[in-house]
Parts: sequence; structure tokens; C-alpha cells
Amino acid sequence: MNGPAQWVIDLPDEAATIQAAMRLAGELRAGDLVTLGGDLGAGKTTFVRALIRSVLADPAAEIPSPTYTLLQTYEGPRFNIVHADLYRITDPAELAELGWEDAAENALVLVEWAERAGEILATDRLEVHLATTGPTGAGRRLTLTGHGSFAGRLARARQIQAVLDRSGFGEARRDYMLGDASIRAYERLTDEATGRKGILMIAPRRPDGPPIRLGKPYSTLVHLAESVHAFVAVGEALRREGFSAPEIYGADLDAGLLVIEDLGLEGVIDANGPIPERYRAAVEMLAALHGRKLPAILPVEPGQQLKLHGYDLEALTIEAELLLDWYFPYAAKRSPNASVRLSFVDHWVSALEPVVSGPKTWTLRDFHSPNLIWLAEREGHRKVGLIDYQDCVLGHPAYDVVSLTQDARVTVPEALELQLIAAYVRARRMAEPAFDVAGFTAAYALLGAQRATKILGIFIRLDRRDGKPAYMKHLPRVETYLKRCLAHPALAKLRRWYEVNLPGFAPPPEAMHARNDADHPRDAAGGGSRHADAPADG
Repeated sequence: MNGPAQWVIDLPDEAATIQAAMRLAGELRAGDLVTLGGDLGAGKTTFVRALIRSVLADPAAEIPSPTYTLLQTYEGPRFNIVHADLYRITDPAELAELGWEDAAENALVLVEWAERAGEILATDRLEVHLATTGPTGAGRRLTLTGHGSFAGRLARARQIQAVLDRSGFGEARRDYMLGDASIRAYERLTDEATGRKGILMIAPRRPDGPPIRLGKPYSTLVHLAESVHAFVAVGEALRREGFSAPEIYGADLDAGLLVIEDLGLEGVIDANGPIPERYRAAVEMLAALHGRKLPAILPVEPGQQLKLHGYDLEALTIEAELLLDWYFPYAAKRSPNASVRLSFVDHWVSALEPVVSGPKTWTLRDFHSPNLIWLAEREGHRKVGLIDYQDCVLGHPAYDVVSLTQDARVTVPEALELQLIAAYVRARRMAEPAFDVAGFTAAYALLGAQRATKILGIFIRLDRRDGKPAYMKHLPRVETYLKRCLAHPALAKLRRWYEVNLPGFAPPPEAMHARNDADHPRDAAGGGSRHADAPADG
């Protein structure tokens, strides 16, 4: 954004001034500089005290004026606060004597009479000005001016407030929710006057990464949604089919802002792991979805449509190659050479081609426990709430099934996994007696291996590149899933690649001997064996 951004808000009384300060507090973070000015009696003291108390999460906190101490510091739950009044400063050099730099480091800095500081204050700042309005002077006019990097942030805050106002949540309390592994962020909205709840979804348009193939970035090649348009289109389509996706209360699609229905906090797991009956309901919901004839083109808004991409060979292979780029160097302590890369890709292309040409349905791609909400008060398949589906593509039905039954973040016991697969197959066969069970189970193993392969690469990338080490604790679970899938006879060639190239994937010698006997049967006359690269099932 070029130049400063400004937002003028008329406040009818002191209560509105306090509310505005509390809203602003939610937009601030460590390292921010806020300068404060205004007319005498315009409520500057009221405003700054409300702001500090909100950041401290302590509505009764004592907030003395820093007029005589010059600097007043507070230890907050998220970051520290420095409140400065520089009226008595005659030379900016005096700030050094006050320990300004040490106090202000990684803190929210609120400064009154900021002009006395000269050039010592950062150019990236938010300027807050209060003026009295109205015939009696009871009203206030709050003018916020964002300078430097604050210009874009202020513009985004104004867009958010506009969406909240349009959706009826303009006065709602906003509580930050933990974000996910993407660039999206969420806030829980509570209208304390009515009890109405919602979720603010902040999902700016995905920036293109560097081109990695044919001049295209990774997100384009694997068909990841670039904006919230896909979330709106797929969510509306799921609701039309009778499934529980959140209702949209308000939107600014171009800004990447949505206010959506809050489906609650009840999940499909507890302290002991998966809740079997809820997982069973989820897999039966998938069976119901996959048994329908579903459109490939979905309306977004009047005059705009979304065409679902196919989960094609290129996308699936490029995802699998994340293992080569990130997990391989981590596990093998070296980079894969050209021969290793070529054989990996060749094996995956050969294995995936039959699946890509097989049956297709909506593949939500993130159908696992963090994205499933349990709605006990609803009936049938609507008990399973869906909250993450914007990357939906047209793919094999086995992909979402294995996403659920081989949850990367929660261990699904193998016995439960088999029960869930059986429940899915039973539901599909009841609706479609000719359902290809053998083809489905082979695709399940293959897509499970592809998904685990991709996730191993993603989790290492999140740790090494993005500084998110929490995902590393899930590696053993995903490695176990991958080995389980690779054990399927149809994946013999792929299994051998992993055994040869990655530590920890080779079976113990006695198991290898037994496998060799099974993979290379000799005829009764003691003749030759099957070709070493042929799968065990022929």
C-alpha cells in the first residue's frame, strides 16, 4: 500500500470509546508502536487504560499515568507493554538514560507526546487521535492513521470490521483461535448481548511460491485453493447435498474474509484417541457422499463458478516428491541423487496411473480429526460437521477414507482401521452391489502410501523451513502408516524402493527371507523365479 491509511470512527460516548480501544488491542502485537494524541478532555486517558487492560486481560488492572515516571511497564500474558509520556522530555537523548531501548524491545509501545522523541521512533507506527464532537462535546471522533507497514494492517482491520458489521457481529467479542499449518487464522465471535456465535476466518489470497515446474508454483501444480472462493463454493455444495458445512453469515471474498457458523468444539476424538462410533459415522458419511453423482462445476456467487480440478497424476506425483526434497535428507543424511529420484518417480507414476483413471468423486483432502466436529443434536450424516474442504478436487474415493483412518495426528489402531474400512465397503455395497472391493482396497493402500509419503515431507518442511517443530512428534506414526500401506502386494515395487533407500524401512533378515520365498516362487521342477520387480500378486 502506498502512503498512510486512515480510518475515522465516530464514537457516541465513553462506553463506545472503551469498546473501540478493546477492539484495537486485539490487532496489536509485540514490537508495535502506537502514538497517542488528541484534544484535552477527549478521552485519551480512558482510551489508553482500556487498551492496556484489554492486552493484559485484566479489566481491573491499575493503570497509573506515566506523566511523572515517563515510562510505565507492564508484563502481559502475550507480550510486555511500555506506556510512555514524553511531555517532559526536552532532548531525545534523554530516552537512552531512561533505558528506552531495553524496555521497548519486543514490547507493545504506547507513546504520548511522541513528537518529543524526534527520529528515535520507528516509521512503522499507528497514530491514534481523539477529538470531541457534538454540541455538548460528549461524542468522540477516533482517527487511526497507519504509517509504513501499519498502513496495510489498518486497511485489513477496517475490512474485517466491515464484514463483522454486515454479518451482525460488529459488537462481538473476538477470541483468537489457534491457526493451522496454512496461512489462515481464525477468531471465535461471541455476541454477549444475544449469545449468538460465529467464526471469523481470515484467509488472504495465497501468494504464489517460486516456480518449480513448467513455470508454475507448487500450489498451482497440486491444485491448492488460492482464495476463499473455493471454501464458499464447496461448502454451499455440501450443504445442498445435506451435509453439515458451516453456513456463511458474511463475506468479503476478494479480501479473504468470511464470517461463518460456529459448529462448536466437540470433536471425534477424546483423551484416549479416536471415538469409534464417531469415526464410524464419519466413514459412513463419506460412503453416502461417494455414492452420489456430484457436479464438477460449483457456483460461487452470481456470475461466478468454480471448476474442480482432477487429482491428476502430476499433482499426486509432485506431492510424493516432497519426501525426496525434505524427508530423504533428514532420514538418509544425504540428498537423493538423480538415479534415486528417477526410480522414485517412475515407480510412483506406474503405480498411480490405474488409480487416476479409476472412479472419481469429491475429494475433500483434509478429512481427518482436526477438521471434523461432532454435532450430537443433528440427525444422520449431518452429525459430522465439516470445516476444511477448500482444496477439494475430483479424485479416487479411497483418498478421504485413508485420510480419516490413518490420521496423521492421532493414532488409529489397526483393528479400528480395518473395522472402518469394512463399514465403508459395506455401506457402498448396500447402495451399489457391484462396488469393486478389490480395486478399492488396492487404491486405499496406494493412496495411503502417497499421503503418508507427502506428509513426511510436509512435516519436515514445517520444522526445517517454517520453524514449526511440533509436527515432528507425529513422524513415527506416519512412518508406521506408510509401512502398513507398502505391505500391500500391489505396492511391491514401491516397497522395495523405500527398503533400499531409506533407513528404517528394510525388514529384519528373517522377514526378508520369508518375503523372498513368497515373491520368487519356483515351479515344481525347480525352475526360474518370477522377475524380481514383479509384484507379489502378479
